[in-house]
Amino acid sequence: MENIVTTVVAISSITGILAFLLSLANRTIGDYGEKKIIINDDKELIVEGGDSLLSTLIENEIFIPSACGGKGSCGYCKVKVLEGGGQFLATEKGYVSEGEMEKGVRLSCQCKVKEDMRIEIPEELFNVKQYLCTVTEIEDLTDKIKRIRLELPEGEQLDYKPGQYIQILTPIYRESDEEVYRAYSITTPPSSKNAVELFIGYIPEGICTTYIHKYLKEGDKLNIIGPFGDFQYINSDKEMILAAIGTGMSPIMSILRYMNENKIDRKVTFFFGARTRPDMYMMDVLAEFEKTMKNFKLITCLSRPTETCNWTGEVGRVTNLIEKYVKDGENKEAYLCGNPSMIDSVVKILKEKGFDEEDIFYDKFE
Repeated sequence: MENIVTTVVAISSITGILAFLLSLANRTIGDYGEKKIIINDDKELIVEGGDSLLSTLIENEIFIPSACGGKGSCGYCKVKVLEGGGQFLATEKGYVSEGEMEKGVRLSCQCKVKEDMRIEIPEELFNVKQYLCTVTEIEDLTDKIKRIRLELPEGEQLDYKPGQYIQILTPIYRESDEEVYRAYSITTPPSSKNAVELFIGYIPEGICTTYIHKYLKEGDKLNIIGPFGDFQYINSDKEMILAAIGTGMSPIMSILRYMNENKIDRKVTFFFGARTRPDMYMMDVLAEFEKTMKNFKLITCLSRPTETCNWTGEVGRVTNLIEKYVKDGENKEAYLCGNPSMIDSVVKILKEKGFDEEDIFYDKFE
């Protein structure tokens, strides 16, 4: 028995020493002190080193796009690192091309501030701001998609372009012990500067979507950051091919509302797909567009219509609609929104039909 007690005491002592040494090492190794970040060669930050470049910039109210909360799984938070930043990480390779690597492009969420750095970011990001909004409306559009309306603080305005998105900061709540940012496209037109609306689908185990679908109430406050995004309406005279599934309708709706408000007369065909009839939403608004926009046409499809839903429209996927109705790419441009698989398939079809790559714009919803 005495030997057992002695052994336990010895093990406990060794464990304690190791824990102390590990703690000391973490403090020593992790203490990088103050570092300097030069941005676009004309702005300078003095920051505490050790955190990710993304988090460090956010702490200094410079908001870089990020849809995954800094987990390195969206590829949105790219910045050009000209000096500092350390070695390129394996976690970045799936999102940064070889050509971008040669130019110094990094994922800011994966790049640690361990030394002085010189970086470049788009100038428009300095106009991105954070707003504490009030939730004024919540509506069930389907059993898995909600429409939420957010009013900005009095006197504040959000200047955005049709097709852009914002990020929502989800607070700590019963099912999550961390704050996370998630990206959602704006559905309202840019004329709605004091309030924006979003279509948010429910994803099981999704931190933000679970909070919005199960816990968010009218009157609650939400922090948003924005606007972000290169996916936006392009002013031209080309025929527009729009394609979306699910909540991919969000930025398309913003574009259509903008065009309708401004009486932009372009030939537009919107292909929208859903699984079942109850998954169709905003059909009344789109039907109204067919009345007010003389060159607008809506074509919908269901991939899994039931026998009792009395569906008389197209059956299949959006890709089937593109194959059937889009003849060629002459004087056309395409706007695509949905999951990566759907977009990759549609892009392939459009290229086969003669679309130029620079005339295909898309927003992949991860």
